[in-house]
Amino acid sequence: MPTIQALVTLLRAIAVIEMKYPFYTVVESDFSAVNQFIIENLNSHVPLVEEISSYLIDAGGKRLRPLLVLLTARACGYKGQQHINLATVIEFLHTAMLMHDDVVDASDLRRGKKTVNATWGNPASVLVGDFLHSRAFEMMVEIGDMGVMAILSHATNTIAEGEIQQLTNIRNPDITENDYIQVITRKTAMLFQAASHTGAVLASATAIQQESSKQYGLHLGLAFQLVDDVLDYKGSTEDLGKNVGDDLAEGKVTLPLIIAMRNSDSQSVNFIRQAILKGGVENLGEIADIVNNTGGLQYTMDLAEREIDKAIECLTHLTDSEFKHAMTSLANFSVNRSF
Repeated sequence: MPTIQALVTLLRAIAVIEMKYPFYTVVESDFSAVNQFIIENLNSHVPLVEEISSYLIDAGGKRLRPLLVLLTARACGYKGQQHINLATVIEFLHTAMLMHDDVVDASDLRRGKKTVNATWGNPASVLVGDFLHSRAFEMMVEIGDMGVMAILSHATNTIAEGEIQQLTNIRNPDITENDYIQVITRKTAMLFQAASHTGAVLASATAIQQESSKQYGLHLGLAFQLVDDVLDYKGSTEDLGKNVGDDLAEGKVTLPLIIAMRNSDSQSVNFIRQAILKGGVENLGEIADIVNNTGGLQYTMDLAEREIDKAIECLTHLTDSEFKHAMTSLANFSVNRSF
């Protein structure tokens, strides 16, 4: 198992890679502090917990949700240090949810590495996910802000509902665009929203700034998921760090597929419906061609860009600063990325 010093070195290397993006650079010292705080709070008397935790650190990730905490808090004038704790809480919650997701979806690849469940099995993945989740709530209590606790407790409950709703939608070719938006709002956008909202609350921002920060996170999160769902059809496994076509393989009906069925002839609609009902990626190439040719990818990207326009509009209520500019840059990155 890697030593603590080895983990510190690794996190610093990850940070260097991340700092090539300007929205990381403006909070470079804060981000480094979050990386260190992650290490300090992954300690456990149980060796397997530390072994899997080390593996998760090694896997890296964009850490956009904790970044949102840092940027929003600073953009709202926060001068303290509790945003470091809060950003770590958000990262632990997100990681725990990913571990549980991978079990539910039977995923075997994430961030370019084998998933925890593929390496150690489902029981270990679920239980270490529970450890991260409970550690996050311990740290949340230490922050001592009831407003923050209320937002995060509501968010985690809503995300769980979104997960369950998505599960009930598996292999259902009759999912509507509205059904899809409900799921991604609860499952993905909610934690983005909670990250930016709690950052503003921690900073004791004005009521309008808190609401604007909250809505910024919501629209950013929606756009982020929409782009993810486009990349599942036209990205690469190397760039994404996960298998292309995972959604189709798992029988998940995302917006590109919904639009493709809306715009296709009856033969293509039936072909897609059978692929959804069966699952798997045997017909991924043909499905991807239909999705692209019927405007499914373009429709989804257009919606993502509209969400980003809304997110950037929310920033007009924040005082002009390098942190506000970084939040604009982050929004634009979210719809122009390949991973």
